[in-house]
Amino acid sequence: MKTELNYINLSYQTNSKKEYHISLSYQLFGKDLFTAPIILINHALTGNSAVSGEKGWWQQLVGENQIVDTNKYTVLCFNIPGNGYDNFLIEDYEDFTPSDIAGLFLKGLEALQIKNLYTIIGGSLGGGIAWEMLAKQPALAEIFIPIACDYKTHDWLHAQCMVQKFLLNDKDEPLQKARIHAMLCYRTPQSLNDRFQNKYNQEKQRLESEGWLVYHGNALNERFSLKAYRLMNHLLMNINANEAALEKIEARMHMISVDTDLFFPASEIRMCFEKLKEKNKNVSYHEIQSIHGHDAFLMEYQQLNNIIKNILYSNEKG
Repeated sequence: MKTELNYINLSYQTNSKKEYHISLSYQLFGKDLFTAPIILINHALTGNSAVSGEKGWWQQLVGENQIVDTNKYTVLCFNIPGNGYDNFLIEDYEDFTPSDIAGLFLKGLEALQIKNLYTIIGGSLGGGIAWEMLAKQPALAEIFIPIACDYKTHDWLHAQCMVQKFLLNDKDEPLQKARIHAMLCYRTPQSLNDRFQNKYNQEKQRLESEGWLVYHGNALNERFSLKAYRLMNHLLMNINANEAALEKIEARMHMISVDTDLFFPASEIRMCFEKLKEKNKNVSYHEIQSIHGHDAFLMEYQQLNNIIKNILYSNEKG
């Protein structure tokens, strides 16, 4: 399976009228292009194009004989420019919006001569970018699976991203602090309380929950760039697909929420579903049940796999 990083050189003017030359990087998994249905996967905030394989962040979903079967499909994943995975970083991150990233991904598809996708799957920020792509190009895909995301950033999420921005601008361990705060939003009180139960580590003289948070802060600091995190947080803060364009999306839409999600509450996603259902009979709603909150889409694989399996299987049969 060829999984090397590939590049597309693009000239792009952002919505803020800034000119950029960008090498859009991507990886392909599974069948060669144009020999099988193409599934585009958009990565989340700290993710990247390595969606499958030995170190793939979604290897429980994407791979040989998995639900998104690389024996059957061509799987494409772009890196959000500036995520640092390809060593490209963006200094003036506020020049870009999720709409710009959607525009760059569409230009990437055009450069690869991909006119139509079988499926677009996006989790969290990646799903928000996918909403923006389909708002711009409604006939792009047959199936759209947005997971733990909405077509816009609502007030609560915007506020949490604002706190992240303050922490990321701090001079003392900004990335670690921001990650610790983010972990408390990705999970729920019940998730942490059930897991740690106030257990105290005598050797380290602190609660085990504190050690877990510090570990995640340090781990991200070692593998992720501060500039990349600032950009990704800014993008998450500003998802805003054109609402009027959503009803024109031609794909069969399968919206997946998490019942305890604090970032993209299930109630908000249900509201979006109800609005679209009035306009479009090809929209379905699915809900993951979990104590773990937003991160459940990266944890509750049995539920997620069953949902996606049914979506892809029913479409093949239909």
